[in-house]
Amino acid sequence: MYANYHTHTARCQHASGQDREYIEAAIEAGIQILGFSDHCPWIFPDGYISSIRMAPTEVENYVFSLETLRKEYEKDIQLLIGLEAEYLPSLMEAQEQLLEDLPLDYMILGQHFLDAENKSTFTGTPGNDESTLKTYVDMVIEAIETGKYLYVAHPDLIHYTGSDAIYEKHMLRLCQYLKSKNVPLEINMLGAFQGRHYPSDKFLRIVQKAGNTCIIGIDAHAPEQLLNKEGEIICKKITDQYQLTLCEPPLA
Repeated sequence: MYANYHTHTARCQHASGQDREYIEAAIEAGIQILGFSDHCPWIFPDGYISSIRMAPTEVENYVFSLETLRKEYEKDIQLLIGLEAEYLPSLMEAQEQLLEDLPLDYMILGQHFLDAENKSTFTGTPGNDESTLKTYVDMVIEAIETGKYLYVAHPDLIHYTGSDAIYEKHMLRLCQYLKSKNVPLEINMLGAFQGRHYPSDKFLRIVQKAGNTCIIGIDAHAPEQLLNKEGEIICKKITDQYQLTLCEPPLA
């Protein structure tokens, strides 16, 4: 792989390893561009503290650490500083104020929830409610309209278990919209390698029909996952099977 924009750090509380270890693993893997995109903090008005993302107080250290390492490794690899975030309209203003002075290179959209996580169900939870599927698609489209996000991470995270026809109706609308905006869809290596419900065959058939461009995201939660050649082969087999077009690294 030439580039990976989907890399987490231990700050999110469900990943492991030091920042430096991710960089050295990427160099060993031959990756030329490594983008860090740890789970973005939210400021919850009720004081809730998340256990699945970095705290708001950690984001400055996150950026400082990566800026320092970027200078140290500038001859070896191109490092980018980003975040993975949901789009949650009621919380956006506080998040934007938190991030406004930080030198971020990009954000990717990972719509894990449709509201604050302590008031919402994880979108990867199986369910057959069409209104949840529709809301997911609507919110991803609304997010991309803001212009904030480089691409959509694991777009098939939404785990709709109802009618395939209903699934295609809504997800084809999403794919057609993203194609019109030239926004890539991620083939998620972590999900593919671990046999999760995504990447989804029924979603990939829709992507093939719509003609979207795609990007492979390692979704690394440990340094050694950047060296996962088996996962890379699985993802490239997916692109061949569905005749998907991989886009050039957007921030090369």
